[in-house]
Amino acid sequence: MADISIQFPDGKSKDFPAGTTPADVAKSISISLAKKAVAAKLDGKLVDYLTPLAGDGAIEIVTKDSAEGLSVLRNTTAALLRIALKKQFPAIRLGEVSADEDGFFVDTDKDDQQVSVDELDALSVIVEKLVSDKLAIERTSLPKADALALVKDDPYSTELINAVDGDAVSFLKIGDYQVLSDGAQLANTGDVKKFKLLSVAGAYWQGKSSNPMLQRIYGTAFYKQADLDADLAKRQEARERDHRVIGNQLDLFFVDPKVGAGLPYWMPNGATIRRTIERYIIDKEVANGYQHVYTPVLANLDLYKQSGHWAHYREDMFPPMDMGDGEQLELRPMNCPSHIQIYNHHIRSYRELPLRIAELGMMHRYEKSGALSGLQRVREMTLNDGHTFVAPEQIQDEFKSILDLMVKVYRDFDIKDYTFRLSYRDPKNTEKYFDDDEMWNNAQTMLKGAMDDLGLPYVEAEGEAAFYGPKLDVQTKTALGNEETLSTIQLDFMLPERFDLHYIGADGEEHRPVMIHRGLVSTMERFTAYLTEIYKGAFPTWLAPKQVTIIPVSEEKHGAYADKLAAELKAADVRVNVDKRGEKMGYLIRDAQTHKIPYTLVVGEDEMANGTVSVRKYGEDDSQSMSSDAFVKEILADIASYSRED
Repeated sequence: MADISIQFPDGKSKDFPAGTTPADVAKSISISLAKKAVAAKLDGKLVDYLTPLAGDGAIEIVTKDSAEGLSVLRNTTAALLRIALKKQFPAIRLGEVSADEDGFFVDTDKDDQQVSVDELDALSVIVEKLVSDKLAIERTSLPKADALALVKDDPYSTELINAVDGDAVSFLKIGDYQVLSDGAQLANTGDVKKFKLLSVAGAYWQGKSSNPMLQRIYGTAFYKQADLDADLAKRQEARERDHRVIGNQLDLFFVDPKVGAGLPYWMPNGATIRRTIERYIIDKEVANGYQHVYTPVLANLDLYKQSGHWAHYREDMFPPMDMGDGEQLELRPMNCPSHIQIYNHHIRSYRELPLRIAELGMMHRYEKSGALSGLQRVREMTLNDGHTFVAPEQIQDEFKSILDLMVKVYRDFDIKDYTFRLSYRDPKNTEKYFDDDEMWNNAQTMLKGAMDDLGLPYVEAEGEAAFYGPKLDVQTKTALGNEETLSTIQLDFMLPERFDLHYIGADGEEHRPVMIHRGLVSTMERFTAYLTEIYKGAFPTWLAPKQVTIIPVSEEKHGAYADKLAAELKAADVRVNVDKRGEKMGYLIRDAQTHKIPYTLVVGEDEMANGTVSVRKYGEDDSQSMSSDAFVKEILADIASYSRED
């Protein structure tokens, strides 16, 4: 049998007999590598550890301690779960499977009740038996006709097989079962170590809301128990911080499928938080020279054709509305064309620049149902948006001014865990971006130079820019571990040209301004979700929907005093309520703590006689007695300082 040439990551090559497996290659390198190896990458593609190599190629051995090695383990565990599901529910239908850095899932469908979370333990026992049996995992290939016959009663597997290119369909043979699978797998079920089936949730077939709703079973797997334990602890913390869970507990918002996915309703508590954020942002921006405006949520489609959004962003926009007279109106996906109209409404002088325009602008995005999540991914959103029109020589100073304001806002919200990312165009795929190499080079150099001048750390990311210019993104992570863009500053040389914007310079001639897009705190929806998670629902006093709850020991005896205190606090713009439900004192205090109200005041005979209050702060076990006047001063100072201890 002819030899094949295998190239290693260091560039060296070695000949092996045809039919050699990655396992053989690993052993030829070192015994220790072979013990850690679980798969290989052949010419960049993951393959099974025991795959016979038929031709020349570049190889990289995949070990347990790599991200790919973890993916192989999870892919194999998902295959075992598919077998367990068939053993437990012979008529079950199986949909898509995925394994990634967060774990794995298997989509299922049953005629009767879907798989419940209570049945996960029984399924785990079956998987554990498959692991303990140490069954060989063999890769087989069936002609498409035979594969379809094997799954003839399963429309989802049938659709997956029909989507396979060519006539050969990849299966795994594990014991008496054949499992549809094209991802790299471990060589033996005994190599599956520590796993956990986590939860179930509904998921549309292939993520489309027009398709049937299936049941998605989530799980994860690791090679070491310590890694699994750490992951489960992290997941528990994430659940406790999940804004969707907290939003329900604190009655902040809800989404009603009868109205539409991705269209949240803000309840009074959530609306109070949002309103406080909006008032704060507007006041900050006005104090920093921004002129706030209101612009329509609808615009003629021609506006977005001129801006380039229709050409580059169409799939994320809602279909146009035909008004019947040739006019087509579009729900805006961006606010920038609207602010350009504000700028262009008057002849502008260089003396007006920088001209800063801001708006809490409502936008609509055509998000698919499968991508929607609480307040973080919605179809209707309100962006804290701003656009500055500057002369080219003002770019550096304006960029620094925006960044300075941004950092001050983060401090007031006690946001500390964030990183800066300079996003450039992809130099290998320039067709998707505005066609002006000089503009791109100049803009990217200016942003990088400004960051270097400020001495701030940043990473550079090619391919992450918008189609019309480079940008600075401020990245943070949600409680669920997803990376989110919290704020953006973006240079734009394209839109001023497309809309033929000018200002009259000191020389009396027309000059082209540069446009800077910026959002300090993203959308109100996403920012509220983010704050809910970082605060774990315990909002600082200045943001809390209810800042004080007053509990009279006896409504009959002390209710009037409680009402008097509440009136004084309301007069000072403190959000306060008097709890007159008549429940036991211990229950009412616990309930205030459960709803994470910053201050709980208990008033009884002594407090009424002495003009005092018994104050208990959220998260503290002990109460403190103080005069009502002293308490008012304390809470007002707390609010004025944005609840910062410094």
